[in-house]
Parts: sequence; structure tokens; C-alpha cells
Amino acid sequence: MNKKQLAVALLLLLMITPCLTWAQKKELNQARSYIKSGKEKDLENAEKLMTDLLKDQKNKDNKKIYLTWFDAVRGLYAQANERMYLKQKQDTATFFKLNQRMFTILETLDSLDMRPDAKGKINIEYRQKHAELLNTYRPNLFSAGTFHLRKGEFKQAYDYFEFYIDCARQPLFTEQDYAQNDKRMPEAAYWATYCGYRLQDAVLTLRHRKLALRDSSKISFTYQYMAEARRWLNDQELYLKTLEAGFRQNPTFSYFFPRLIDAYSQKKQYDKALAITDSVLTVCDSCELYLFAKSTILYRLQRYGECIKVSDQVIAINPNQAEAYFNAGTAYLNIALKLDERKDKKQLRQLYQKARPYMERYRQLMPAEKDKWGPALYRIYLNLNMGKQFDEVDRLLKK
Repeated sequence: MNKKQLAVALLLLLMITPCLTWAQKKELNQARSYIKSGKEKDLENAEKLMTDLLKDQKNKDNKKIYLTWFDAVRGLYAQANERMYLKQKQDTATFFKLNQRMFTILETLDSLDMRPDAKGKINIEYRQKHAELLNTYRPNLFSAGTFHLRKGEFKQAYDYFEFYIDCARQPLFTEQDYAQNDKRMPEAAYWATYCGYRLQDAVLTLRHRKLALRDSSKISFTYQYMAEARRWLNDQELYLKTLEAGFRQNPTFSYFFPRLIDAYSQKKQYDKALAITDSVLTVCDSCELYLFAKSTILYRLQRYGECIKVSDQVIAINPNQAEAYFNAGTAYLNIALKLDERKDKKQLRQLYQKARPYMERYRQLMPAEKDKWGPALYRIYLNLNMGKQFDEVDRLLKK
């Protein structure tokens, strides 16, 4: 580009810039006129004028546009709020969106307000006023979350709860210090965690877990959702650690115990499984679930005498607990396996006689489990010389 072409380009630029400024000023004035009228349609037009201006990258740093946009949205919010107060027709979701939009606008404006001037000086002009104003609207962010939660709209609910939480890290609200002063922050984090869980999104479920754990009234559920998220991520180590943490916090909460037992059993860590079972039995020494778990663990540890004793406790509590009969009956049969058929005939016969009522009762309760009671009864009837019963089981097994 030669000097003449450069001069022409600069001249054109100087001519265009005032035009752009004039266009901005015209639309700002028009928007303010709309806002002053207070009519809903005019307020909507004012908002559109400002959002259209912001589509141009050159307008992104113009604070007046954001202030005018905010005034338009605030006017729409006030009208929606009045209709709701008067129980007139008003879409609740739209009302909450207007509330959230005011935060988005002023948080963006605050980021512009923080920028240093040409001399490197920062002069924050609007923060205190805007923070105090938005602080009065902030409870509606929480209410919006619960509104969508009740409707089963978990993604929308999550977004509002997260927006509520996010205020704590916004420089705009530095003076409010929500992280320390807002007692509802842990509750908002819990509901965000719950929404992430209902969405089966591990990342969303875990995002606010530390804050959610501060809500003591729901801490057991938070650990449950965290554990499920770890399982979805196939992180077995953290899954187990989360189960253990949840169990320590609330041993009798229904979620943790059976999954811990299952996890330890898969790893054949039966001593650990027995330890947590004994610990929970100190809280509830007659609970069927814990006693049955102990019966099964003792069986796997080959502590058959103790297994039979605990199985009998389970049966005394619930005579229809089928697997307790199976545990006891099989325990007697396994004790018999350790004896010498020639030297211990009398003791063997006693063991088979003791095993018989347990296995027969198991058969009554679980007729479809032929693969479990069939071989056991076959062996019992064979060793007790019970020909008729033996023949019947033999036929069933051959089928």
C-alpha cells in the first residue's frame, strides 16, 4: 500500500468511527425511551436493541450498553414478579430466567469494570451498588433450582443450583463472601449433586461433593451419590473408599453395608467383611440383614460352628429366611467332609441328621433352586439310608 492509499484508508476510518458512535448513541437513546415507557413490548425491544449491539465485537466493552440492557431486563422482571404476586398468568420458568439474566449482565459488566485504564489504574465504579442489588434477587436462583427439581427437570435445576453456588467465586460478590456467610451453600451443593446423580452424570455428581458434604442432614445420601459416580467411572479404588467413608459416617444407612460386603467378598477380604459386620452389630445386634451377612462370611471363612450358631439366630428372627437354612445345612455337611468315614461313623450320622431339616426346609422355601438343595439332599439321604427320599432326589437330578 502506497502513501496515497494509506491516507485514503485512514480518512475512511475516521469517517466511519463517528458513524458507528452515532449509531450506538441513537440505539441507546431509543432503548432508554422504551424503558421509560415501561410497557412490556417496549422493554423487550430495548433488550433486543442492546443484545443486537453486543453482537458487534466493537461494542463488547461499552458499559452503557450493559447498564441499559440490565435496566430493560430488570423492568421485565419487575412486571413478571408483580403478575406472580397478584396470581395472574405468568410463566414461572421465564420469570426465573429473567432473574438469572440480571446476574449474567452485571457479572459481565463487573469484569469490564475491573480492567485497568490506560495508566494501569483500576477504578471499580459499580460493584458495591450492583452486588447489594443482586443480593436481594439471589434467593430466587435457589428457588428456581427447587422449582425445576420438583418438575423432574434435573439439568435445568442443576444449572440454577450451580449458578447460585458460583456467585461465591464471582469478584462482584467479594464483599458478600457467600462461601462463609451463606448457610444455604451446602444445601445448594447437595441438590446439585443429587441432580447430577439423577442425570447419571458422574462429573456433575462429583463437582460440588466437598461442599455438599457440609450439609450434615443429607451427608449419607451425598456419599451414596458419590459412590455411584465412582462406580460409573469404573474407579474401583475410590468407589471402595467412598463406601468406607459413608459407612464410617453412618453404619446403619442401607446403601453402604451390602455393597461393602460385596466389594470385600469379591476381593476375598472376608476378615474385613467380618470386622464391619461385627461393628454394625454393636449398633443393632438383632438385625436380620447383619446377622445373615455374618452367617455367610463365617461360612466362607470355614468357621462352620459359628456359622450354624448365627444362622440359627437369623432363623429365630425370620423363619422364612431361606439362605440361612442353606448356610447352616451346608456348614454341617462341610464339617462332615473333614471326618473319617470309617472311624467317625456315629458322628457323621449325627451331622447328616442335623443337616437334613435345614436342607429340607430350604427346599420348601426355594423349590426352584434344585442345583443347590438337590446334591445336598442326595448326599444326606444316601448317608442316612433313606431309600425312598434318595430315589426321588436322584430322579430329579437326572432330569
